[in-house]
Amino acid sequence: MNAPAQPARRARAFLTVFLKEVRENLRDRRTLTSAFLTGPLLTPLLFLMLINISVNRQLDKAERPLKVPVIGAEYAPNLIDVLKAGGIVPEPGPADPEAAVRRQDTELVLRLGADYARSWRKGEPVQVELIYDSSQREAGASVERVGKLVEAYARQQGAMRLVARGLSPMLAVPVVVARRDQATPQSRAVLLFNMLPYLFVLTIFIAGMPLAIDLTAGERERQSLEPLFANPVARWKIFLGKLAAICTFSVASLVICLVAFGIIGRFMPTEKLGMEIDLGLGFIVHVLWLQLPLIVLLAALQSMVAAFAKSYREAQTYLSLLMFLPVLPSILLMVLPIRAQDWMYAVPLLGQHLAILDLVRGNGLGVAHLGLILAGTAATALVATVTTMQLYRSERLAISV
Repeated sequence: MNAPAQPARRARAFLTVFLKEVRENLRDRRTLTSAFLTGPLLTPLLFLMLINISVNRQLDKAERPLKVPVIGAEYAPNLIDVLKAGGIVPEPGPADPEAAVRRQDTELVLRLGADYARSWRKGEPVQVELIYDSSQREAGASVERVGKLVEAYARQQGAMRLVARGLSPMLAVPVVVARRDQATPQSRAVLLFNMLPYLFVLTIFIAGMPLAIDLTAGERERQSLEPLFANPVARWKIFLGKLAAICTFSVASLVICLVAFGIIGRFMPTEKLGMEIDLGLGFIVHVLWLQLPLIVLLAALQSMVAAFAKSYREAQTYLSLLMFLPVLPSILLMVLPIRAQDWMYAVPLLGQHLAILDLVRGNGLGVAHLGLILAGTAATALVATVTTMQLYRSERLAISV
């Protein structure tokens, strides 16, 4: 009679703790704002705004007339005509172009030497200087635009000189490089959306952090943890109930974030850049599967760190430092553009990052890689959960001073 009742009582104890924590935190405006507004909604909106501003600004700059200071324009009228035809508006150059560029008075200066005309008539190479500061990000597009026009003019004039001497222009091009870009519109989207995996993890972390702090350090500070531990309920059941509550809020936050990205993805100007992105239902389901064991892992780590704090503020400090952990895979892949290996998919955070980028590229996710991600992250989550369970067995956890 008692044997079947034991699992039922254990499940009832776990469910009681879980429902209590969920109900109490649903009344907390700070928790609701953090879990359902700050991370899952504000992040996609900011991402959309930044992408639209950046893309539209670059495209607008590439299409509108570009004012460029030119020194020595009178020496090369034909070149100036070509630049004007390409949308360049020549302006008088400054007396000290190097200083003007360093002061950021102008993005670039085109300088033609006084011997330009003489060298041109003799058929000698002439020098055209593009003075710019590569540390100015805004100057890159302008320098490339002017440089391409000058290079195109140089190739045209070089071909005409060969024809005038009875030679084929192809003699000047002994080797022709044929570029065969294998990128698809969807795979090119990775260049724009390579921060998506980090944003998803950050959403999970932000959603779970207030709960992890409040359910451990917060209760410890309010001295309500000791009466809870005094109940005839195993400590591990109490912890699992709290852990489940944290995971519930994290999952809900991630779902909101994914749906928000799926909606705003339709308003991103990816087609202007020759890109294509699909953040629809299939993408949402795959990301949820990938992140489920990671949600448990992050919740267990947050609970573990918060267990060492004696106050809410102290736990906030510790978890703020822990927040740097999710960004490590993104930094690693940006600093070291390494080729993905199979074993990397078994590494928590890194595996999810690589898999989400695969989904963005449209490559799909193989069963082997999915299995490595779920197994590797689940095993790590189990270790973190068991370790935190051991901390809950300590009597020091219930003492606030």
